[in-house]
Amino acid sequence: MIFADLFFLYVFLPLVFLAYFINKNIKYRNGVLIVFSLIFYAWGEPTIVLLLIFSALVNWLLSLQIDKHRDDKIGKIAVGGSLAFSLGLLMIFKYLGFIVENLNLLPFVNLPVPHITLPVGISFYTFQILSYVIDCYWGKVKVQKSYFRFLLYVSLFPQLIAGPIVRYSIVEKEIVNRKTTVTDLSEGMCRFMIGLGKKVLLANNLWTIVETFFKGDISGLSVFGTWYTVIAYSMYVYFDFSGYSDMAIGLGRIFGFHFDENFRYPFISKNIAEFWQRWHISLGTFFRDYLLYLPIGGKMHARLNLFLVWFCTGLWHGASWNFIIWGLYFGVFIFIEQLIGKKRMKAIPTVITHIYSKLVIIVGFGIFYFEDFSQLGSFFKNLVGANGNALTDTVSTTSMINNCFLLVAAIAACLPIAKPVNKLINTNTKTIAVGQGLKVAYCLALLAISSLLLVDATSNPFLYFRF
Repeated sequence: MIFADLFFLYVFLPLVFLAYFINKNIKYRNGVLIVFSLIFYAWGEPTIVLLLIFSALVNWLLSLQIDKHRDDKIGKIAVGGSLAFSLGLLMIFKYLGFIVENLNLLPFVNLPVPHITLPVGISFYTFQILSYVIDCYWGKVKVQKSYFRFLLYVSLFPQLIAGPIVRYSIVEKEIVNRKTTVTDLSEGMCRFMIGLGKKVLLANNLWTIVETFFKGDISGLSVFGTWYTVIAYSMYVYFDFSGYSDMAIGLGRIFGFHFDENFRYPFISKNIAEFWQRWHISLGTFFRDYLLYLPIGGKMHARLNLFLVWFCTGLWHGASWNFIIWGLYFGVFIFIEQLIGKKRMKAIPTVITHIYSKLVIIVGFGIFYFEDFSQLGSFFKNLVGANGNALTDTVSTTSMINNCFLLVAAIAACLPIAKPVNKLINTNTKTIAVGQGLKVAYCLALLAISSLLLVDATSNPFLYFRF
């Protein structure tokens, strides 16, 4: 089941709201969320939900042992067992086929390649479990004694299958004590509708452009057509993923949970380090807090861990070499920026840093898109006309003209325009009332238009469901 679906919007969600808000008892409300979360996850893949329940049970039992034997070997064994179990499941379901395929490239190796269905959201809920177990061991959070409360944390449907990666410390108190105010309902619903608009109005239409020009052989695509399409793809990934995060954060707030932001206008960044402080924040902070902690490398610790983090960032996104290259590609630029130093980076004219960062980011998303290396090679050649391709072509030029309003709207939505508008509105009580009315009307319009567009939609899954 996905958020951008009429059944979810007008059947599943109203049923959840009705069942949840009919009773104020927190145990009852937690039970409602668990039941509906498991239904949500099992929709279309009923057996895979058993893996989620089993994984939560094993890690919950091990966390109890960590708490009981924190200062002895049993506690360390429990931590190691939890990490091995969770990462082992992730490796089997997500990476085993990839590993075997690469082993088969060696001489005299011919292993059967397993074809295992990837459980939706396994990367997200596995990392949530890992953060909980490690924080328990470090004493940053209290061990959850109730399995059902822990299962609620792991399975909570707003962020279950495409993030953000929610730390247990963020929702620890709200699992046992929370309430939903009128402001929570209003802000949560508006945030959800804005995310829905990002997905249906922007991401889905940008994807149509990408499919038109990047599907199939691209070696004959013009220089302009290649840049035009990869720019559209960069914005598509942003609106698709940040739209889901907006909807997750909005739904969480409706139910009394306050998730951290996952995107902060990443395309306004002046360098690559800043971009990754604004893009998929929950993943970046996970690797920063847990992977950078590893005491390896001696004097080379910082540099080794930097590239380890970016190798893992790429690998997390998919079992394919282009994702690993994509992660290391950004790691190289961050390493270069570190060598230059913050003061020297700040001394570079802003116009130059903006152009530099956008070029790196946009080309990076080309690496992200093409899993086939021959296509990836054609993409790089196309960017500079090395394929003998024309500078422009009529089809891509016509497409840009026809989609000019979409592109302008997408570029505008990449900018923090709402912040100065909100600041202006909140200057006095009269403008606040008018501003709130306009905001509600805007969000309702997004819901109505998105719903109409979803009537004939056959399939519009979120990109990050793959990860």
